[in-house]
Amino acid sequence: MLLRGRTESDELLKMRFLNTRMKLSQEDKFYYFNLEKGYEGEVKFDRKAETLQEERYFINDLLLKVNNSYFQIDTTLVSQEVIRLLDVKNFEGDFCLEKDRFFLVKTGREYKNPIDQLNKSASQFRQLLQDLKLNYLVEATIIFINPEFTLYNAQVDHPIILPNQVNRFLKSINDTSSKLNDGHKKLAQQLLSLHQTKNPFSQVPTYQYEELVKKIYCKYCHSFSVSLHNHIFICEQCKGHEKTEDAILRNVKELQLLFPERRITTTAIYEWCNVDLTKRTFCRVLKKNFTAIGKTSDCYFI
Repeated sequence: MLLRGRTESDELLKMRFLNTRMKLSQEDKFYYFNLEKGYEGEVKFDRKAETLQEERYFINDLLLKVNNSYFQIDTTLVSQEVIRLLDVKNFEGDFCLEKDRFFLVKTGREYKNPIDQLNKSASQFRQLLQDLKLNYLVEATIIFINPEFTLYNAQVDHPIILPNQVNRFLKSINDTSSKLNDGHKKLAQQLLSLHQTKNPFSQVPTYQYEELVKKIYCKYCHSFSVSLHNHIFICEQCKGHEKTEDAILRNVKELQLLFPERRITTTAIYEWCNVDLTKRTFCRVLKKNFTAIGKTSDCYFI
């Protein structure tokens, strides 16, 4: 049973918007692409995990706090006998584990050791259970989901599942009977209530309204080369189609996320979209989908 679904984080969405509307540094681009790739891998694992049967609770993207220290769990799987903490990685290429180092063989670029990260998160999760006076067996595992990933020097006792082992790993879980009780339900509810909504790990770069490109772009390929035909935006690059109202609402959400302090007004959205549509069209869409506050030119929408 899925108790908490997976969606793009605010951080990923902000980075995606900024990558389209401004020039990111190479470091910020690398960080953004890793966020995209990470989310892609998590979604791919979710699809595979849909094969799991019996009674189990799935809780995705938990951000928890213990002793003023935060830790994140990609997937928490509550079963009858064990709580599984699953960390999904979408690395691609030939990697090597050498003592405490985890690096890409081709370039030598070093990454944070995922096993160290996993062990730390598992330890913090067990501390959390102790604080809640709960006693459950906890097993933590790294899932390398990308079929183009290879890991050298992996040991048998490492808590990792390689790409060619994922299906067998899920089958082994499926083959184990699981019946949940009120205790498991209470645990799941407590974990959900402890989820932290503000991510302290966010690395979104600073940005200003003035430096961002204001214009509607294609929702599929992010090209600004879109034109309007019979209330439909058509992308000249990928030929993607999007209804006018859908495009306006998408841009409203984007402006709200990037600049939550700004009021949503007809003029604000008109300037943000910067497209050949009348203010009347924007006003109509806003009135249809939001609540208007005020009745003058100072009217804004919530």
